[in-house]
Amino acid sequence: MVWLPADHRLMGDHGHQMPFLLLGDKYARAVKEGARAQPVMFPLADVDQIGELLALVDGVMLTGSPSNVHPSHFEEDVADPSLPLDPARDLLTLALVRACVQEGVPLLGVCRGFQEINVALGGTLHQRVHDVPGLMDHREPKTAPPDEQYAPRHAVRFVPGSPFAEWARAEETQVNSLHGQGINRLAAGLDAMAHAPDGLVEAFAVRGARTFAYAVQWHPEWRCRDTPFYAAIFEAFGRACRQRHSLRLQAADLARH
Repeated sequence: MVWLPADHRLMGDHGHQMPFLLLGDKYARAVKEGARAQPVMFPLADVDQIGELLALVDGVMLTGSPSNVHPSHFEEDVADPSLPLDPARDLLTLALVRACVQEGVPLLGVCRGFQEINVALGGTLHQRVHDVPGLMDHREPKTAPPDEQYAPRHAVRFVPGSPFAEWARAEETQVNSLHGQGINRLAAGLDAMAHAPDGLVEAFAVRGARTFAYAVQWHPEWRCRDTPFYAAIFEAFGRACRQRHSLRLQAADLARH
């Protein structure tokens, strides 16, 4: 089972909004079909429950989201008040990242999840990548249909010999790009694994991790089975989750005897 934390969002019409806990279908489907694991949610999980809930799962995937990590977590003010934030998600996921690293739980971060891992471990973000001199505009065409939004947008170049180069079977490939924020300072405990043509970090590994602990700025969950490189990322994540599952079963068996 793979834990996917929920987004917190107000939804409704006619001026009446109610709180909802949401998970994008594409993320759950990629875990189910790509990693061959059961996606699970723990609605209203709080930080104090992280330990007991991690004991029930084989991995954690931090998904993308319309919301951004609150810049107070890297000591900045909000640059654009019109962009959505999700402080309730931040409260859980930043602590969850540190727990996964400490406990050796397989961890995959995508887009917002990529940024969450960096911030949780002490890194910072550009709030508006497109306003930074020398960096490209990494945002998607908002009014385009999904197939166009998630189409390959720019190249990423991998560190030679890295797992990403192995999964892509190349040192460079094309990826989609749907983000306004991006890494400014990479956390000290992370190793960059891929860069965009403008030098922006697009993938990293948690240094010294005991298991799968990788994150990407692009969206490999999008129809992951149709793109061999994206599929390979989820297959590797799934293998790590199954290894943890076996270890959990062994531990439970020993405890019974």
